[in-house]
Amino acid sequence: MQENSTTQSVLFPELFKKPVVIKFDQEHASSDGGAILLKACDERLSLSERLASSIVDRRQQGKVEHSIQDLVRQRLYAIACGYPDCNDARQLSHDPVHKMLVGRDPLSEESLASQPTLSRFENFLTRADVYRASLELAELVVERHAQRLSGQKVIKVAVDIDPTDDPTHGGQQLSFFNGHYDTWCYLRVVGFQRFNDESDQYLFAGVLRPGNATAHEGAIGILDRIIEVLRNSFPDVRILVRLDGGFACPELFNYLEDDAKVDYVAGIGKNKVLERRARRMMGKARRLSKKRGKTANVFGETRYAAKTWGDRKRRVIIKAEVVREDGKEPKDNPRFVVTNLKGSPRHIYKKVYCYRGDIENRIKELHHGLQMDRTSCTDFMANQVRCLLTVAAFVLFQELRLNDSRGEFADAQVETIRERLLKAAAWIDRSVRRIVIHMTESFVDVEAWMRIARSVGAVPA
Repeated sequence: MQENSTTQSVLFPELFKKPVVIKFDQEHASSDGGAILLKACDERLSLSERLASSIVDRRQQGKVEHSIQDLVRQRLYAIACGYPDCNDARQLSHDPVHKMLVGRDPLSEESLASQPTLSRFENFLTRADVYRASLELAELVVERHAQRLSGQKVIKVAVDIDPTDDPTHGGQQLSFFNGHYDTWCYLRVVGFQRFNDESDQYLFAGVLRPGNATAHEGAIGILDRIIEVLRNSFPDVRILVRLDGGFACPELFNYLEDDAKVDYVAGIGKNKVLERRARRMMGKARRLSKKRGKTANVFGETRYAAKTWGDRKRRVIIKAEVVREDGKEPKDNPRFVVTNLKGSPRHIYKKVYCYRGDIENRIKELHHGLQMDRTSCTDFMANQVRCLLTVAAFVLFQELRLNDSRGEFADAQVETIRERLLKAAAWIDRSVRRIVIHMTESFVDVEAWMRIARSVGAVPA
C-alpha cells in the first residue's frame, strides 16, 4: 500500500442511521479479482510470452529490474482491465491481483513497474520489434483457430480490413489533418478474419498510420502476411478479401488477382461513367419505390475500367437504390462494388459484400471497450505499441468468449465482460502451501465465472 493511505477517507455523517466512514486502506485487496480468467486465457494462448519473445532487449542487463515479458504483461492486463494509461500504474503497481497476473507473489515480492518505466518501455520498441510482434500475433490467432477447427474442414476464410480514424489532441508525431474525417488524427487500419460461415470475426491486426495516409496504404503488406499465415495452416482454403471503397486501387486489385485462390469484393466510389451506366436501373428503382411507397433497389452489373486500371476491365456490381423516408424527398443512392466473384449481382452485394458491415461493431468495441484511440504518446512508434497491445487485449477477450461458447457471454461486449466477470472485489490470503483469492459471497455472475474458469483449466478445490 502507499504510505499516504491514512488520508484517503471520507465521512457521511447523516446519510445513514449511523455515521459512515469510507477508508481506502484495505491491504492485500483488489477490485480486479476476476481478471484471473484473463491470465488463464493468456497461458492457454502463450500470447504475452510470444509477444515478449519477439522483442529484442537492448538494455544493460545489470540495470534491469523488470523483464520485457513482465512489462508486456503489465501493460496488456492493465489495458484489458480498463486502465489504458501508464499513469494508472501509480496505484496498480501495488495491486496484488495485478502482481499475480504478471507472475509475482501478491504479497511479498516487489511492486510492478512504475509509470516512467512503462513509458520508457513503450518508447523503447523499434519498428522491427513491432513488426515481429505483430506478425507473431497474427500467427498465434490463426494457429489457435486451426487447432479449434481441427475436426472440421475449413473451405473458406473471409478477411476484412477497414480504416478508422484516431483523433489526436496534441503534438503527436505524424498527426495530420484528414479532410475525409475533418479532424487531426492518425488513420488506423484493423484486420479481422471469419472462418467458413461462422458469425464471429477474429481480430488479427491493428496498424497505426499517419493521418494523411491514403486508405489503401499498407493494405498489401497486411494482406500478404495474413494470406501467407493462413496458407500455412489451411493449404487448400479459399480466401475472400472484403474491402470498403477507400481500398479500390489497381495495385491492390492486381495483387489479389495474381492468386488463383483469392476472391475479392471491394466498394468503389461513384463517378460519371458508372452513374451513366446505372441510369436505366435507377429509373426502374424510382418507379418501384413510387409504386411500393418505400425504399427499393435494383441490381445489375457492367464491365468497367478506370483510367488508372489501363485496359483491364473488371466486373462491377451495381446497386441502384432509391431511399424513401417519411417526411423526406426520395433520394437516389447508387452503389458500386468491384469483384472477381461469380454469382448473381444481388447475391454478391447482399450476401457477400454487406456481411463485412459487422466489422464496424468490432471497431466500436475496440474504441469504447478498450479505448484503442488512447494514443497520447508523443512518439508515433510508442502509439503503435499501444495499438498492438490493445489488439492483444482484444484477442484475450475473444478467447474468453470462446470458452463460454454456449453461455451468456459468448457474444458479450468487452465492457460487459469486464464489468460482470473481471471487476470483482477480492481479498488475497497466502499460506506456505497456496494462495487464496477470496471473492464476495454476493458475486452475481459466480456461475458463469466458475463455468469459464473450468473451461480454461481450473479444477475443484
